[in-house]
Parts: sequence; C-alpha cells; structure tokens
Amino acid sequence: MKYKVALSIAGSDPSGGAGIQADLKTFSACGCYGATAIVAVVDENTVGVTGVHPVPVPFVSGQIKSVLDDIGADAIKIGMLHSSELVRGIKETLSNYSVRNIVLDPVMVATSGDKLLQDEAIQTLKNELLPIARVITPNIPEAEILLGKTIAGQADLPVLARELSFDRQVSVLLKAGHLTDEVLTDIFYNAETDEILELTSKRVYTKNTHGTGCTFSSAITAYLAHGLPLNRAVQEAKEYMTQAILAGAAYEIGKGHGPVHHFYRFWK
Repeated sequence: MKYKVALSIAGSDPSGGAGIQADLKTFSACGCYGATAIVAVVDENTVGVTGVHPVPVPFVSGQIKSVLDDIGADAIKIGMLHSSELVRGIKETLSNYSVRNIVLDPVMVATSGDKLLQDEAIQTLKNELLPIARVITPNIPEAEILLGKTIAGQADLPVLARELSFDRQVSVLLKAGHLTDEVLTDIFYNAETDEILELTSKRVYTKNTHGTGCTFSSAITAYLAHGLPLNRAVQEAKEYMTQAILAGAAYEIGKGHGPVHHFYRFWK
C-alpha cells in the first residue's frame, strides 16, 4: 500500500493559518501524505508579518532532494519564494525529477498586506518557474503584477486568465476574491484543452481569510496527486475551499485575519 504524496515548497507560518502549516493541513484533509521543503521562517501572526528569515538556497535544494530521492511526490505545490536566487535554485533542483503536477502559487503579498517577494524576483519567477508549472493560482493583485496592468472587474477575468497562460504554457486559476461582487466567479483556464471553467460562489463575510491562497493551491495539488483530471481537481479544490471558509467564518483566532477551517469534515 502506498500513500499519495504531496510536497510543499514554501515558508513556515508560526500562527498555523498559511504557508507550510496550511499546506500540510490541506494535504491531510484531502487524503494525501504531506512532505515539506521550508524556504523561509516567517515571523507572522493573524495581524501581520514582522520578519522573514530565509533558509539558504543549497539547504532548500537539499530538502527537496531528500524528499524526492526517498519518498517521491505525486504532486508539488510551490508557495512563497522571496528571491531570484531561490527561484533559480528550485527550478534547477526540480529539473532533475519528472514530476508533472506542479502547482505554483505566486505569493507576493500576505493577507495583511505585507510584501513577501522581492521586486527583482518577479521576472525570474515568470521566466524560470512558470514554464515548468502545470497550474498557477494568482489572485487579483498578483495577476496585476504578473501582467503589468490593472484589472477592472469580473468581466476581464476570462481574457486575462488566457493571457496569464503565456501562450498556453501553463493553466491558470485566476481567483476573484479581491473583487467586491456579491457573487464571485473564479476563472480556470485549462491550457491543455483551451477551455474556460467558471467556479462561482457567494461571498462569505468573514475576516478569516488568512492562508486562503495557500489552502486553495494545496487542495488542487492534493487532488492532482490523487490522479484526478485537471478540471475536476480544480472543481474539487474549489468546493473544499468554499466549505472551509464557510465552516471557519464564525471562529475567532487571533486579533486579525484568522484561518479557514481545514478540518471541517472531521471536527467542529
């Protein structure tokens, strides 16, 4: 018997709502064995980010190799990457392995508004990691940075999702959560089939949105690890994300943006 294995390459959040901690919770909730390669120790809580302590790039590469050489991975999620050197190091390390299911969450700004990615690393991310990813999961602010333009509203998303695929190099989940509509429609552009999938949900009024991007991308990773077709993996992840937000909406953890309820299926 073998577990389905998902590897997260991301930063550590001591408050437990985002980053590596959110990824492991999501992998577990979605039926995967979770492994990690920690790229940075982030000093943060529900209120904000106090500091980021990077892990040396060779040590990050070593963690990835240790997991893939021994355990392997059915899918890999890549989260917060703070520098060009780190981006290149991860790309070089992964090029030695044949993992197709790579989900890149281009984390640039925390929920609290704190910046997590150096400006000079943005172009490196586009040039080095986008081409090897199967799916990217930008939110509105991240998409604006990647595209170099402002997104006016919901109607723009299908065209912009296609544009973010960079000539069908990568499939794109463009998340609508930062818009103000009562009904939000995330757009998934499947670059492998050249089709658009609309993922609609009602806005949930809650401050507990810490780590939603990490959780959504990790859920996609988990369902790809299970071997689901791309569209279905994204649909299942959207349902998990929606229910996790709803279940956690009324809880109070910390003084700022609390987490979603990753284990809503198992305990209340």
